[in-house]
Amino acid sequence: MASAVNHVAHPVDPNTATQAQRSEKAANSSQKAARTQSQPAKATPKDTVQISKAAQTALQESQETQAQTTKEAQGGDRQAQVLLAKETAAKKVQK
Repeated sequence: MASAVNHVAHPVDPNTATQAQRSEKAANSSQKAARTQSQPAKATPKDTVQISKAAQTALQESQETQAQTTKEAQGGDRQAQVLLAKETAAKKVQK
């Protein structure tokens, strides 16, 4: 004689299911974080340029206004005096 076995579904406690899901999500997050931390970031190569002191000075001088150059020339800056002399000579040639 075969006996019939009745399977009764046990109700699932919603708190237990939620906690299990949270634990699973936390474990997945931890694994992802561990993978991210262990793998070095792929850095793009960067080119660096070093400009000589003379080039930096020339750049700064080229960006000065006429008023700044005049003020420096009056203060005794030899380079500014030469520049003003060249500019004055160029203006006389153009006229």
